[in-house]
Amino acid sequence: MALLKNLFGGKKDAAEETTSAVEPRHLTGEEFDALLREATVPVVVDFWAEWCGPCRAIAPAVAALATEFQGRALVGKLNADDYPEILMRYGIMGIPTLIFFKGGEEVDRIIGFTSYGMLKSKLERLL
Repeated sequence: MALLKNLFGGKKDAAEETTSAVEPRHLTGEEFDALLREATVPVVVDFWAEWCGPCRAIAPAVAALATEFQGRALVGKLNADDYPEILMRYGIMGIPTLIFFKGGEEVDRIIGFTSYGMLKSKLERLL
């Protein structure tokens, strides 16, 4: 649980407390596996890459999801170029791919660009 506190609920500095926006957590491979093992709330992971236009296009919606669901769900991003073994494990063939997890298990996924409303609707069903 200490990892989750550090990833998503750690102490904030004064600059962070002045804003209500929450950014999705950029995960490493080790953090990804620990997050799925330890999470007690739904988790959404955006598999993306810097060079991917649709990934950049969906990024504001993913960031809005992190802010709106703060404390009720965890929103993370995993760079597909850095962790191809995780993409292979989940059968990810294209990005962006957003996978929704509950209890450490995949329950839904979205491939490609989609609206904030669709992301929000899928996450609300997991709460």
